[in-house]
Amino acid sequence: MRYHHITVAIPMLAELENLPLLFETLSHQSIDSFTVCCCVNNPEGWADSTDDEQRAMYLNNMASLVYLDHMATKWSTSNRRLLVIDKASPGHGWQGKQKGVGWARKMIFDTIATDGNDDELVVSLDADTEFSTTYLETVRSTMNSAPHHSALAVPYHHPLTGDESTDRAMLRYEIYMRHYQLSLMESDNPYAFTALGSAMVFPLWAYRKVGGITPLQGGEDFYLMQKFAKTGNLLTSCAERVYPQGRPSLRVPFGTGPAIAKGVAAMEASYPLYPHEGFEAIAATYAMFPDLYDADKETPMSTFLRQQLKDDDLWGPLRKNFKTRELFVHACQERVDGLRILQFLKTLPRRTAEEELAIFCKKHGISIVDTFSFQRSPIADIDAVRNAMELL
Repeated sequence: MRYHHITVAIPMLAELENLPLLFETLSHQSIDSFTVCCCVNNPEGWADSTDDEQRAMYLNNMASLVYLDHMATKWSTSNRRLLVIDKASPGHGWQGKQKGVGWARKMIFDTIATDGNDDELVVSLDADTEFSTTYLETVRSTMNSAPHHSALAVPYHHPLTGDESTDRAMLRYEIYMRHYQLSLMESDNPYAFTALGSAMVFPLWAYRKVGGITPLQGGEDFYLMQKFAKTGNLLTSCAERVYPQGRPSLRVPFGTGPAIAKGVAAMEASYPLYPHEGFEAIAATYAMFPDLYDADKETPMSTFLRQQLKDDDLWGPLRKNFKTRELFVHACQERVDGLRILQFLKTLPRRTAEEELAIFCKKHGISIVDTFSFQRSPIADIDAVRNAMELL
């Protein structure tokens, strides 16, 4: 299968200041024909809210709708289309629990899937994310080079802002994400990916196959990418990368924005660098899956899995239901998935982030000073470590 058409999916909440650069970049893409689908969204009632922040975001959304209407008219004579979903103006806002970026992404993805063909690519972005003018062409070429893969997790890089507290927190969070992914990649784990809503690409056939996205208040991108990992192979390399803004935000319960809002001092509890022994235990457990097809054996994760799953017979039912070793191993990987891996790592005793990072850097030949500190080291030193990890 070859992919031809692309639809760019962008949820928007108070993004007016980011729209000129976004559409400037989209207008100069190296491919001529694609669609952009935006969902401007906020809860119903914000038009009359007494909360100043809610009222300001609503007014920002109204101005965004005007801007998007102008762009749709401007693009009407080209091969580029702009579709706007209004979930913001009075009578159209979110009702009840149906609100937030998870519902906005679902609204966009499902709209695309309603009339789209299986060979259409969805490129998920955020309005505050920068990318090159060859981005769409490159991600399409990347997916065409691996047409049986179910999704692409695009490489990313948070640009420095010049604000020390923001940059310090942003770098701390990105190093947490890179340490996690790279540690899983060492054993070719299928869940070795970073899920960012601004850095996902997938074909409609794969989206339909997994039954769509679950509209959570946060983490919806992780669970969607995990679905793709279970039903196919993920790509994690590409000649392009995206540049999401690292800005403090409390719009979602966890992720880049809340992490930056918390600051470095509060990250040790929520975003630790998990111990390398834990990743080694995960790798050893996965390596035992083929042998578990023949007989039960105790794995490094067995005690945790029995407690977590409330089941003493971890592998017997899988052995009964999957009659080949290959299918059995895949079923084991589905059972011990990305969520279970994270839950397992959270049960382990930890070192400080600096201690664990020093072990990681020594193993991978990354230069780091003995006095390295996320709270005290110069931003340039922390950034150098981030950049070295990015090259691994």
